[in-house]
Amino acid sequence: MDIDFNKNGDGLVPVIIQDFITRQVLMLGYMNKEAYKKTIDNSRVTFYSRTKQRLWTKGEESGNFLNVVSIKNDCDNDTLLIKVKPMGPTCHKGSDTCWNETNRQYFGFLSELENVIKSRRVNANSEKSYVASLFEKGINKIAQKVGEEAVETVIEAKDDNDDLFLNESADLLFHYLILLQAKGFSLKDIVKVLEGRHK
Repeated sequence: MDIDFNKNGDGLVPVIIQDFITRQVLMLGYMNKEAYKKTIDNSRVTFYSRTKQRLWTKGEESGNFLNVVSIKNDCDNDTLLIKVKPMGPTCHKGSDTCWNETNRQYFGFLSELENVIKSRRVNANSEKSYVASLFEKGINKIAQKVGEEAVETVIEAKDDNDDLFLNESADLLFHYLILLQAKGFSLKDIVKVLEGRHK
């Protein structure tokens, strides 16, 4: 990899550390050539400390190592993006990230939709909505709706109308998210099961 360690005149390049699974940015550090080589050799992120004027492997004291998954150079060859599997909190203050954020999986709009469903479930008695009404009717009605939507999705899959198939698929996924909430689970629980099977 062609890394321009001399561009800034100090022999260092900034390194963005990102969780491989959650895509959360965990921290920013710096590397010189020696730190980069040690990172490659050990598959654990090693930085160059500008304050201590030495190499330091993240986790060498705490045990919270950053295991390397991949390393990418940016378009100017002067900044690295390292995707890692963290072995614990990343920040020296004990938080998941150096911005004091929780390092959790985020599924984009589906996570937002889960939050809306959760809100409607919590406020089911005071809120008028389709979701709230399903929660009021109970688990049997919710499970029945998932079954109905699954059958409709299968029927549309056998036809050639992509628009109808996608709409039924969306209905199925929406009602499945409601069912997960009704059972006290979320997408992250399903992902955990799938990850366990993947190993």
